[in-house]
Amino acid sequence: MMTNANQLEPRTAHQYDASEPRPDLTGMTLDELERFMADLGKERYRAAQVMKWIHQGLADSFQQMTNLSKGFREDLELIARVGPPRVVSESRSRDGVRKFLLHMRDGCGVEAVLIPEDDHDTLCVSTQVGCSMGCKICRTARMGLVRNLTAGEIVGQVLTVRKTAPSSRITNVVFMGMGEPLANYLNAVKAIRILTHPTGPQISWRRLTVSTSGLAPRISRLGRDVRAKLAVSLNAVTDEQRDFIMPVNRAYPLEDLLEALREYPLPRRDRITIEYVLIKDFNDSDADARRLVKLLNPIRAKVNLIPLNDDMLEDFRSPDPERVARFQEILMSRSLMAIIRKSRGRDVLAACGQLAGGSREL
Repeated sequence: MMTNANQLEPRTAHQYDASEPRPDLTGMTLDELERFMADLGKERYRAAQVMKWIHQGLADSFQQMTNLSKGFREDLELIARVGPPRVVSESRSRDGVRKFLLHMRDGCGVEAVLIPEDDHDTLCVSTQVGCSMGCKICRTARMGLVRNLTAGEIVGQVLTVRKTAPSSRITNVVFMGMGEPLANYLNAVKAIRILTHPTGPQISWRRLTVSTSGLAPRISRLGRDVRAKLAVSLNAVTDEQRDFIMPVNRAYPLEDLLEALREYPLPRRDRITIEYVLIKDFNDSDADARRLVKLLNPIRAKVNLIPLNDDMLEDFRSPDPERVARFQEILMSRSLMAIIRKSRGRDVLAACGQLAGGSREL
């Protein structure tokens, strides 16, 4: 299911040559920026200056970087760029959620969702244009995979929304938008390193969550490569169920996925978040709840129960509230932490599984 591009290391700044498009400094780590500056014959500290301007000063041109000399800024304009995506449209939900349609330089569109909380805001970002996972309960899957986003395009969503909504308090970032983050592994990991760097947007790793549909080998790798919270879209308690709604399960069945979760390096007191979309008469029975408890018993986990957002789906329906409450009751009675997650932004197609790059036809 992974494309060949996912196996390749992204080109880094020191590999840049004049025959290539100008590199986007938004997607460079501090180490890469230092190499880039060294190749230009500049001091290493210039890298930190530029990185702070991009990620903390929200500069979208080199001319705004006033502690660099005019000549250096002009040189940078010729050989590099700062490329955060641009906002094409914004939708506001009745519950305060704001959905942004963002266009990249090539015109590809993704959606990012700003979710206001009592004491902070959470930004849900995309990692791919479309998705190749084929999950039947997700509108993004109907797009197929158009392409991976670069690390700069992932990070750039945070910068663009912060600049567009200056009163926002984005302290939490979740890779839960369009795409499968672990299918765009190298760019997702690089984006995490930039987002959590002190010279970058300064998102704490404890407030950054990566969601996956279940690419088991890369779950283990993620825990070794970076520090981030992990969320897994489980949505079923048998392989037969999961095969039907989530084709990824045919490659990585429940046994493989659960083993990867058991091995994921968790800091003390942390838990893996299990996302469980409840579908009427499919995975919402008492027996399903008891089976879920049994599956998760060896794993330090908590469960987010999400009634299906069925507005655009023909084959599935959301359970009645009473059934959702009963499912939660069974989990809690067996000491499995379970929260019923209220879907926000549904009226503007900004809730879980509803993002589709601005298309309302999918």
